[in-house]
Amino acid sequence: MKFINSIFSWIIKKRLHQIELFVRYPEEVQLEWFKKLIENGAFTEFGTQYNFKDIHSISDFQQRVPVCTYDEFKPWIDKVLNGQQRVLWPSEVKWFAKSSGTTGDKSKFIPVSYEAIEECHYNAGKDMLAIYCNNYPETRVFTGKIIGVGGSHAIHEVNNEEYFTGDLSAILMKNLPFWAEFIRTPDLSIALMDEWEEKIERIVQITIHKNVVSISGVPSWSLLLLEHVLKVSQKKYIDEVWPEFEAFFHGGVNFSPYRERFYNMFSGTKPRLMETYNASEGFFALEDVIDSGELLLMLDYGIFFEFIPLSELGNPFPKALTLVDVEIGVNYAMIISTNSGLWRYLIGDTVEFTSKQPFRIKITGRTKSFINLAGEELMVDNSDRAIADACSKTGAVVNEYTAGPVFGSVRAKAAHHWLIEFKKAPNDLNFFTEMLDNALKKYNSDYEAKRYKNLILDIPLVESIPEGAFYHWLKEKGKLGGQHKVPRLSNSPLILQEIKLIIDKLHEKA
Repeated sequence: MKFINSIFSWIIKKRLHQIELFVRYPEEVQLEWFKKLIENGAFTEFGTQYNFKDIHSISDFQQRVPVCTYDEFKPWIDKVLNGQQRVLWPSEVKWFAKSSGTTGDKSKFIPVSYEAIEECHYNAGKDMLAIYCNNYPETRVFTGKIIGVGGSHAIHEVNNEEYFTGDLSAILMKNLPFWAEFIRTPDLSIALMDEWEEKIERIVQITIHKNVVSISGVPSWSLLLLEHVLKVSQKKYIDEVWPEFEAFFHGGVNFSPYRERFYNMFSGTKPRLMETYNASEGFFALEDVIDSGELLLMLDYGIFFEFIPLSELGNPFPKALTLVDVEIGVNYAMIISTNSGLWRYLIGDTVEFTSKQPFRIKITGRTKSFINLAGEELMVDNSDRAIADACSKTGAVVNEYTAGPVFGSVRAKAAHHWLIEFKKAPNDLNFFTEMLDNALKKYNSDYEAKRYKNLILDIPLVESIPEGAFYHWLKEKGKLGGQHKVPRLSNSPLILQEIKLIIDKLHEKA
């Protein structure tokens, strides 16, 4: 273990210096990466079509290359999936992160180059630990094991050659450097199992006998694992099973709705939390200030960032801003160009800058995950904070939730319909609804205006649903584990209808 500690001491000092450099010189670092990406892209089919060799500035790039969604970019990715190389990136690409997105049934395959694994994802892992250890110098996080709650992988052959698909977490585990195996558990044969329910059982059986000090993963699946640990061990608190447990590195969804449920699993000192912002397409930001709720935008991972005001969405050549021109407090759709060959790719997330010195952000939602029945533009950041407030005021604890529209009619006004799965239900659901409504008004002035005297929007319809309903919905869609998550908001009632059907099936079996 001294060997591991000495390695990380060296890594931490080196990476903290590099982080300091891009914090001090953000525009210069981004411009340098832009030039590197264009130089590499010039040797690809995509770069030839868009004449990268004649791109001499960011303005040239923005005028020449359109902003693309996955569906628009898919024909290029399909060429790589079919065995062609040097299509999007000059080095060989054989790994593809499989992602179904939040609501779609159709899988997305995101190319992951060797450079992205090394320069982006592995650097991010080192930075996560470096920042954590810098914030908590007395940490004992290297004295035990870390559980990575990830997905699975599969191997396919194309044109007599192998390419690999799987959740990003599985791809990274499969390619981990040797030293990382000393601090993670369980072994890969279990961590990469396809069948989620069997995998979680095996993980628990093995890890309850180890000195686990931290967990990394999406909150919903990580908490499910911790609850199963308590069930199998027949203990009331996690610190009875793992006395030295100290940290949860979480990302994928806002942690606010899960915070109380997580803390209730510990009897003593509450574990430390650190938020990360990563996706199949890349690793973007890390929480560098303790409990700030803000994420430092990581600018030296081989990603060039652009930001589009939401009003510009849908325009193939929208007004895209670089870091120089962004404003604090404005919602932007994030555009990335990466060292895996994604070019001006609309990732689908919306962010808001909280600081420009250094550049820090918070994730506010998805470009397709919102409710806008009457101009209220309710974003996920609003709903997560409102749920947390309502729970705080009523003593409730929420497992999962989703919300969608109730369209107005001659006899009834439009409203928002919430399906909430409680871990601990409120004593009075009507009071919870009132507190939720008040919090939404507090966090969204447009919602408050539309709710004025119930003239446009009626009070939300909040429905408590059986525990396990969301799990069964995800299972039916083949979305257990990994980065799959329950969609928070939708402008369509489809998800609500699907979950109601699941509830009906559960009642029939009861």
